[in-house]
Amino acid sequence: MEENLLKPGAVSWTELATGDVEAAKKFYGTLFGWKFQQMPMPDMNYEVIAVGDRQIGGILKMPKEAGNMPPFWVSYVTVENVDQTWKNAQEMGAKPAVPPKDIPQVGRFCIFQDPQGAYIAAITYLKK
Repeated sequence: MEENLLKPGAVSWTELATGDVEAAKKFYGTLFGWKFQQMPMPDMNYEVIAVGDRQIGGILKMPKEAGNMPPFWVSYVTVENVDQTWKNAQEMGAKPAVPPKDIPQVGRFCIFQDPQGAYIAAITYLKK
């Protein structure tokens, strides 16, 4: 990942959760010329989105916890400390969606709704 995307405040990743990963890959691949590479994960299949040799995001099957939510995109913002950001966001009126949890070999993230209802994620990447 590019160094500037690891700085706190940078929008560093974007991700699509959808019921039909293959249809999404076909649509976005054709529309934007994106390429995809499968990244094995312990509990899911994950498709990394690439533009040229730069990885910019991913696509995953809608998690069961999402219930009947329609497909959605979420952006990840790099932060120094996910747990502190989670706490601060709630103190500022955010609603919790996915509490802080680890992504093996990537880092720690959380997802919340801002006070207007928009979803956003915070992430702290593992130091390499």
